[in-house]
Amino acid sequence: MPVLVRRSAACFIFAFSPWLSTADAYTQQPDAATVIHGVDTSVQSRYEHVLAFTDLEHYAVYRGSDLTHPAAEMTVKDTYRKGVGKTYDILSESGSRAVIRFGLNPLLKNETDVNQPANLPNSWFTSANYEMQPKLGTMQHVNGRDCIAIRIKAKRKATNAIDGSIWVDAKDYSLVQIDGIGTKSPSMFSGAAHMMRQYAQIDGFPMATHARAESDSFFFGRTVVTIDYSGYQLQLQPGK
Repeated sequence: MPVLVRRSAACFIFAFSPWLSTADAYTQQPDAATVIHGVDTSVQSRYEHVLAFTDLEHYAVYRGSDLTHPAAEMTVKDTYRKGVGKTYDILSESGSRAVIRFGLNPLLKNETDVNQPANLPNSWFTSANYEMQPKLGTMQHVNGRDCIAIRIKAKRKATNAIDGSIWVDAKDYSLVQIDGIGTKSPSMFSGAAHMMRQYAQIDGFPMATHARAESDSFFFGRTVVTIDYSGYQLQLQPGK
């Protein structure tokens, strides 16, 4: 083969090698059943291996269009023990007493109820609780990680259940982010909340790092609640 032809052939192969790699990667992507099974397995593994944890949580409530000056704030220590549930110790609070009494205190009580051992499995993002439709064929970059997006629809209505999307890590199917509309209003005075929560890997398991919920009502108008999580200390199953 003439040198010019050989060089042209080499250039052709080199130029199209990214496309060949992409096609090969595409064929290696899992199917929907594999993704859903992976999500279920990841959630179950976290439950089995995380025996207890503590963290600090900072809650801020904003009213109307002012997203700079919180109407009320609260910092709590969250203590979780497998088979027991969660308890919250209030470390500090400031701002509107009404917002704290009728907003933040009920929120903590609801989280305590949700995490009771008998109720906890109902809050999981698994196929037992949600209809799931993975969006296959493309990867989405979320919070610095390659993720698979999954459309979800709750099988029952609850204040902590959403219709929307979750993003899971493409390697281990662990939660990276959730986003959706609550399927049930927390009270007759407010509309369903738009909820978002982000997760990061801590000691090998997805733990919440930031959450945001926004609702609107005739009586209270627009309300935004943000939660920032920090200082995790996990107790894991021996051998993990």
